[in-house]
Formats: sequence, structure tokens, C-alpha cells
Amino acid sequence: MANDGRRPDRVAEAIREEVATFLAEGVKDPRVTGLVTVTGVDVTRDLRQARIFVSIMGSDEERAQTLEGLASVAGHLRGRIGRALRLRNAPELDFQFDRSIASAARIETLLAQIKEGTQPDVGDLD
Repeated sequence: MANDGRRPDRVAEAIREEVATFLAEGVKDPRVTGLVTVTGVDVTRDLRQARIFVSIMGSDEERAQTLEGLASVAGHLRGRIGRALRLRNAPELDFQFDRSIASAARIETLLAQIKEGTQPDVGDLD
């Protein structure tokens, strides 16, 4: 029973791998377009809910459509995860957009502009 504190972490990592595999195989929903990367998974201690963070390359409209498509396939994916991980009750899946990769790219662009000696365009920092 000493490992119970780590079980949610192990389940989260297994869910991350299973979702990444599912996305790599190709999602049937036409709303899921572009490059979708699973950046992390948070699972509650009771394993009832999993928040899946994804990075989506594309416009804001494409991101919104992709998140809708992922929410649509969440039920199918939940069953697949339950079978793959042999869980009695698979967690509810909630997909969230992860802005960290886009923010890192924006920071890199600003730093490159500063290094070149040009005035950085800081108009839209979000």
C-alpha cells in the first residue's frame, strides 16, 4: 500500500501514452485537424477524472474545432483506455488546450528579435 500515492501518476502517464497512440493512429472525427500533441495528463487521486493537456498547431478556429472533435471522441477513447489499462472504471476525460508551447515559441521569437537589434513586436503577449 506504500505505492498508492504514486498510482495516479502511473495511471496519468499510461493515459498520456494511450491518447498519444490514439492520435498517431488517426482520429476519425474530421474536426480534429493539424498537429495535436499530448503535453501532459493530470488525474485525480480517486482516478475518476483525467485532464488531458494538448498542444494544437493551427489558427484559433482550428484549435476550437479540434477541441470539439476531441471532446466528441472522449467516450470512445475512455473505453479504449479502460480496456488497455484494465481499469474497473475508466476516468472521465477532459481535453484542455496547453498554451505553454505557443508561449515558448513566442518568447523565442522575441528573444531573436532583441538579439538581432530590432524592436520586438510585443503587441499581443497572450
